[in-house]
Amino acid sequence: MKKRIFYQILPRLWNNERHFTGKFSGIDAATLGYLSSLGITDVWYTGMIRHATLCREDGCIPSDPAFVKGDAGSPYSITDYYDTNPYLADNPDNRMSEFEDLIKRTHAAGMRVVIDFVPNHVARDYRSRIRPSLGEGDETDVHWAPGNDFFYYPGEPLVLPEGKTYEEIPARASGNCFSPCPGINDWYDTVKLNYCDFHTPTWDKMYGIVRFWAGKGVDAFRCDMVELVPPAFFQWLIRRIRQEYPQLEFIAEVYEPSRYRFYRDEVGFDLLYDKSLLYDTLRAVTEGKAPARDISGVWQRLGDLQPTMLNFLENHDEQRIASDFFAGKAENGMAAMATGLLLNTAPFLLYFGQEVGERGMDDEPFSGVNGRTSIFDWWKPEGPSRLCRWIHTGTGLDEEGLAVLARYRELLGFATGQRAFGTEGKTFDLCYCQRDGEFNRDVLFAFLRGCGNEVFLVVSNFSNSPETARIRIPSEAAAFFPKAVLPGSIDVKTEKKDYAVICLSGGTRQR
Repeated sequence: MKKRIFYQILPRLWNNERHFTGKFSGIDAATLGYLSSLGITDVWYTGMIRHATLCREDGCIPSDPAFVKGDAGSPYSITDYYDTNPYLADNPDNRMSEFEDLIKRTHAAGMRVVIDFVPNHVARDYRSRIRPSLGEGDETDVHWAPGNDFFYYPGEPLVLPEGKTYEEIPARASGNCFSPCPGINDWYDTVKLNYCDFHTPTWDKMYGIVRFWAGKGVDAFRCDMVELVPPAFFQWLIRRIRQEYPQLEFIAEVYEPSRYRFYRDEVGFDLLYDKSLLYDTLRAVTEGKAPARDISGVWQRLGDLQPTMLNFLENHDEQRIASDFFAGKAENGMAAMATGLLLNTAPFLLYFGQEVGERGMDDEPFSGVNGRTSIFDWWKPEGPSRLCRWIHTGTGLDEEGLAVLARYRELLGFATGQRAFGTEGKTFDLCYCQRDGEFNRDVLFAFLRGCGNEVFLVVSNFSNSPETARIRIPSEAAAFFPKAVLPGSIDVKTEKKDYAVICLSGGTRQR
């Protein structure tokens, strides 16, 4: 099977040239055809569930500005688990059917649909207009009760940071903060839901939400901040929902590597974020803060967990590769991309606009200049805007953007078009057997990927200068790929912050 490639997209920031926000309809046949041409297998639509916003148009009901982050609001401050954002629809009254049409278009283009499941917290003004709401019937004169949906501070008012005023008595615990006085860096726009290590009414309500969206045709859920929710709940949820939807997948946003195996093997998640190991290591090596040989320690530590990690170099939480806070420009991230994408069989995630070098250096009203694409503002990020014009008109991308896209197409072509890089391909790390003076382990990382008689050599150069190395291929590698005929060594030159992919046996493409 070919390697899975995920593509994360914020519909409100996609194809939004004519409106202040993108629409479901903007993710049209041309967009999906483009994604398919990249080899995308799964599209993660971020921010489609109804959330707190200051928008007063297109059928939206604005939340209180005291707690909403930015004019657009956070996609993770949910106001109704059973609804989509009216502003994403051409006809707000038909918003659900328009989202269902997007699901059908995505499936027809041969890709799966992923959405967020945010189980830990909701907006401070959560109120479902479609199903029974949360907090109704809670005992508000106690901090905690097993039947309550929220945590309360009896008799204490909510005190928001920076003197913001929002009447909430008694105060409820915020998403990441057990206090009636959340700080400026806390998730003060949200309220934490009450879970226990035993079955409570909240469990049943969350199950109903997942079942509702699965019934719409959603194929997978990226589960937000699972470490803040008792694992027993996810264990129960996943096992129960799969009785009706056995192919439904769950992706865990986790950050503690020591618990990866527990969340996969005991809780039942299909894929796990690998931010804390591969992402952090590749970023540190790219920035010159760690030696390239540290990459070997990552795959060795993960072992058989590797295929169930979701690898990435960008997402909505992380700074853009091309930003001044990371690599400075997209070209400087190519060694990291080649390594992260081609090293193993794990799925890989792209963030919209990454493939044309979106920099994330805009001075956005709420987020400011932080190297990220804001999830809180109405905005037109330059990279995705240019990319949308190019997809629909053939214009918009400059030479630099086209060059970056060509490099990404090349890498994705290797990842999805060669058996050696597919899910049956095996990896052989070559760094341990190289000779000092011939191979610089501080800046070079080399490995083989192979399947049957097809074997490729990948060399990534994280240095700020070109590197020439003699790559030794030991007899153990020949035994590891018994159907291939491999040379004993090969000389490889790589440009700065770049990669080389060389067919050693059986393949048809190389760079």
